[in-house]
Amino acid sequence: MHTDLVAALDIGGTKIAGALVDSGGGLLLRAQRPTPPQGEGEQVMAALGEVLEELAASAMWPGVRAVGIGSAGPVDAKAGTVSPVNIPGWREYPLLQGVRERTGGLPVTLVGDGVAMAAAEHWQGAARGRTGALCMVVSTGVGGGLVLGGELHPGPSGNAGHIGHISVDLDGDSCPCGGRGCVERIASGPNIARRALDRGWRPGPDGDASAAAVAAAARDGDPVAIASFERAARALAAGIAATATLVEVEIAVLGGGVAKAGEVLFAPLRRALRDYATLSFVQGLEIVPAQMGTDAGLIGAAAACRNLGCH
Repeated sequence: MHTDLVAALDIGGTKIAGALVDSGGGLLLRAQRPTPPQGEGEQVMAALGEVLEELAASAMWPGVRAVGIGSAGPVDAKAGTVSPVNIPGWREYPLLQGVRERTGGLPVTLVGDGVAMAAAEHWQGAARGRTGALCMVVSTGVGGGLVLGGELHPGPSGNAGHIGHISVDLDGDSCPCGGRGCVERIASGPNIARRALDRGWRPGPDGDASAAAVAAAARDGDPVAIASFERAARALAAGIAATATLVEVEIAVLGGGVAKAGEVLFAPLRRALRDYATLSFVQGLEIVPAQMGTDAGLIGAAAACRNLGCH
């Protein structure tokens, strides 16, 4: 029987996923529920409770020693609360307390989803063995996490590395976070698509107006689609360069749905980085795609739990 398992939770605006994860990062059992759209706090917690119940029904559950949570943010690891932008029913919601109550008081570690992704990529993915890394999720939002000195660096609240809300355009659009010209406001999937539509790009017969459709149009040479991705790439490059200059990371790892655009994003990103990462100690910064895929949140939640120690 497995005796050193972590129950990992990956909480986002679309789905709540759970898994039992062994000490080697193997996912032994999975459970998932949709996040209730516009749900009240307790409705969302009920969905999470169903995920935990499904995991707890397994004969392996007695081997679970702790719970690791990677949640859409912001999170407050000290207070044990979460206020995800894309889960309106959770504002300073006491998530740790709720999870402890549903798991018989097991120790729990809470980090932001970007930190969880960084933990996964550093443990088993593209940042494995690196001393300094910025790992990013570029999707519906833009999040990130840091590895500094060879260790995961979540910061006191669990949000360190949240690059999506670095301002890269002082006169840019207002961001839902309250800032202006944030990386996320330019480089997230919905904002890439919004800009393309605003400038005359139109979806094909299937009506798909997503960033993935814009990426496909860019591959086919559509100039408006190309320009939208190039602007997103410059925003990302500015944020990455600022982060690397501040804390001297050696590699930036990009995952998430927008990163699946491949060279439509990575080629202009690498070009733009040359304009922003100009100091000698950041000129060698590598930009690479993430390797952990859709399991990054779960594996990362388990890795953060093991690395940081559950509370």
